[in-house]
Amino acid sequence: MRRVSIFGVTGSIGQNTLDLLRRDPTAYHLVALSGGRNIVQLARDALEFSPEVVVTAFEDLLPELQAAMAGSGVAVQAGAEAIARAAERPADWIMSCIVGVAGLTPSLKAVQQGATLALANKESLVAAGPILMAEARRHGATILPVDSEHSAVFQALIGEDISTVERIIITASGGAFRDWPQADLAKATPAQAQTHPNWSMGQRITIDSASMFNKAMELIETKEFFEVHEAQIETIIHPESLIHAMVGFHDGGIMAHVGPPDMRHAIGFALHYPERRSLDVARLDLTQIGQFRFYEADEARYPALRLAREVMRQDKLWGAAFNAAKEVALDRFIAGDIGFLDMAILVEQALGDMDRSGLLSTEPRDLMDVLQADETTRERARTIDV
Repeated sequence: MRRVSIFGVTGSIGQNTLDLLRRDPTAYHLVALSGGRNIVQLARDALEFSPEVVVTAFEDLLPELQAAMAGSGVAVQAGAEAIARAAERPADWIMSCIVGVAGLTPSLKAVQQGATLALANKESLVAAGPILMAEARRHGATILPVDSEHSAVFQALIGEDISTVERIIITASGGAFRDWPQADLAKATPAQAQTHPNWSMGQRITIDSASMFNKAMELIETKEFFEVHEAQIETIIHPESLIHAMVGFHDGGIMAHVGPPDMRHAIGFALHYPERRSLDVARLDLTQIGQFRFYEADEARYPALRLAREVMRQDKLWGAAFNAAKEVALDRFIAGDIGFLDMAILVEQALGDMDRSGLLSTEPRDLMDVLQADETTRERARTIDV
């Protein structure tokens, strides 16, 4: 029986992971579940799967979770330190799908115990990629990407030599505003931005998709995980969201991973790896699809992509600062403090401010360096007037 932990269980990735575990309940023992403010869902999941411990990230919600779990025999805890302790509990397979820098610690704890890390937390690679990958090598851990794009690249590279890779092409749906005139984007509202044409995701990642900050993060993730040069990574708009990524080799051939927009495929691949097991997901009828469309991802329309390239070229602590500024910009957009197009302006100004102050020029030695850059950038980004 495999010992499994899920950090961020109440989000879409966590819920899809439980859906797969539910299909073979005798094969898994749940070690730890963590969630945020959705205590009703967190308690429901914990009561169904009976983990050793269930944790909410918010200490003020501990009494509510305790009341919901009364008599269950499941240990109930709260706060960031409790999540870190839960991540230290021995497990064979750990899903890291907390949104934000809070997911860094579970990711690191997973690889430090030599477990298989199913990685859906983008910040782990964007903010601390070299640290995470080095720790995985040191402890003999396996990291399997769960983003559909990176899972696609990983699968296309099985049996291949990375030195033969000429290009990696990450596809993007274009998000909610793909067909909007450029002039209308300045008036876009959070409500309009959080409706995705193809995927069912949470509010923040859906808005990030509309602004292409989500894709910008994925470009940085690609560089860190596959250890390729920034110039080898491309992105294109693919409205159908059926080709998740492509890998081009130096003989001119391209391998494309094609599948429905269903995260259970990437999760299931990571859960069963190195086996490829049957999954009850939709099968594509290519005759009904009819065509695959591709368009240039214009960096003038999507400045987040241009900023990601600068981050990849600069490296060091730029990824930590980029993510921090992006999160603050998103918070301010959702709050109505800034406009849709102002998010990229704010991020660029925050990066420039941090760079001029000399705060991004050193290699991060450990997680504390990353978190310090994160916090300093957030403080500055909150005060930038755009």
